[in-house]
Amino acid sequence: MEGQKYYKRDLAKKSMDEKLNYILDTCILIDYLRGEPSVYDLFVKDEENRLSMSTITMMELVLGALNKREVNYIQKAFNKIDIIYIDEDISKTAESLIIKYSKSHNLQIDDALIAATSIKTNAKLITYNISDFKYIPDVQLYQFITTN
Repeated sequence: MEGQKYYKRDLAKKSMDEKLNYILDTCILIDYLRGEPSVYDLFVKDEENRLSMSTITMMELVLGALNKREVNYIQKAFNKIDIIYIDEDISKTAESLIIKYSKSHNLQIDDALIAATSIKTNAKLITYNISDFKYIPDVQLYQFITTN
């Protein structure tokens, strides 16, 4: 993985001197909604770091909701997380990723947009699904490790 920045750490137990920016993948936010303690700790104990998500991630969460009550719960649960909206730079980067990786690595539109958001904001992408992004050289990945 030449050029790939890949980090594997337990973010719930990290000690960092500077504020870092992170994009949260959908799988991490789903585990938060399920009550996963280490993901909860990431939200509550790591307030010094800027946590954000792509608008695509919010859309995925809403589509997975069973009813309007769950949609409201999702919106309330993540109201302090910055949502990064798709702009022209993110769109062009995602399009380039789709052209380059959709046939060779089965890159899907949602993951291309999440990766492009991470690239354009220079934020590290926290995910369990390293294999969905590991072939994209400019994405800085953090594989989240649960404490269970």
